This record gives sequence, C-alpha cells and structure tokens, in this order.
Amino acid sequence: MNRLFGAKSTAPKPSLNSAISNVDTRIESIDVKLAKLNAELTTYQQRLAKMRDGPGKTAIKQKALKVLQQRKMYESQRDQLQQQSWNMEQAGMMQDNLKNTMTTVDAMKTTTKELRKQYGKVNIDKIEKLQDEMADLMDMGNDIQESISRSYDVPEEVDEDELDAELEALGDEVEFEGLGESSGMPSYMLDDAAPPQFIDEPPEPGKVKEAAG
Repeated sequence: MNRLFGAKSTAPKPSLNSAISNVDTRIESIDVKLAKLNAELTTYQQRLAKMRDGPGKTAIKQKALKVLQQRKMYESQRDQLQQQSWNMEQAGMMQDNLKNTMTTVDAMKTTTKELRKQYGKVNIDKIEKLQDEMADLMDMGNDIQESISRSYDVPEEVDEDELDAELEALGDEVEFEGLGESSGMPSYMLDDAAPPQFIDEPPEPGKVKEAAG
C-alpha cells in the first residue's frame, strides 16, 4: 500500500506566511538571473555596434536573441510569482480581518451578557419611587428655607401715606432739636445763669467776682 500511494506525510502544513516567504525568495532569485542577462545583453549590444556585417556579427546576434528569450521567460515567471505573492497577501489580510471581526463579535457577546445581568438587577419601580421621594425632600427643603428666612415684625403690606406722615414727623423733630444743638447740648439742659449767647468772649474770672462783691 505504501509503495502504491505512499506513506501519509506527518510534516506540518505550511502556513500562509511561510508560503509568501518562499515565493518572495524565488522572485529574488529570478531578479538576480535577470540582472546577469541584462548585463550580458549590454555587452552584446556594445560589440554589435562596433562590428561590421558578416558571419561574426551574425553569430553574436544569435547569442543575443537567445539571451532575450531567456530574459522574457524569467520575466514571465517573475510576474506570475509576484501575482501569487500578492494574492496570498490579500488572503492573509482577509484572514486577519476575519480574526479581528470574530474577536469583536465575541467581545460584544460577552458585554451583552454582562449588561443583561446588570440590568436584570435594576428595579425601575424603585428608581421611580426614589425620584419621587427626592422631589418631595427638595420641596420640603425649599419650604424650610423660606420659613427660616422670613422677616419678623415687618408688615407684609405698608401704607405709603403712613410712611410719608412718619417721615414728616421725623423732620419736625430734627428741626426742633437743632435749636438746642448750637451750644453742644439740648435746650432743656442749658443753665439760666450762663452768659448770653450773643457775647463773643467769655468774662474773666476776676471781673466776675468784683461785679458780685
């Protein structure tokens, strides 16, 4: 059986990255061969430009044509290998994108499960009740603030006529008290024996005693 079909290979399958690396290595090898062929063609062209027509020039032309055929063959192989490498790179990018997508989907599934667990513990009715209680407490606090900031002994409604009468009475009192304020004390405290207010200078103490004696 093994002779007919061969033994089953136990070697690991090549990965996409290793396949791309192998193809790139082959492309580099072909580029080296093409560089040699181009150098050989340049030499033939220089020799042909200096030679006259004849059997020698014809032989060199034949060699140059063979080199051109080889160069075209290698260029065709290089183009194919470059296309293969590009296709594998595209496949690799698609594979990476698919892995990232699957990772994102798994994360979203896990998050959705956790959200369901958390939201399942939330009681909307309790939240609404709590909101109502907070609103009542806010109203109560406003009432308390208004109560403690209320002014005392101040009538809510004031008669403007009464205020005008009080202002006039205060003005009369000020004018009346102003008559006694020129001596520095109220009029009812002025001494009758004090000198008249029209004297500019106070009397000397000796002359006051002589007048009294």
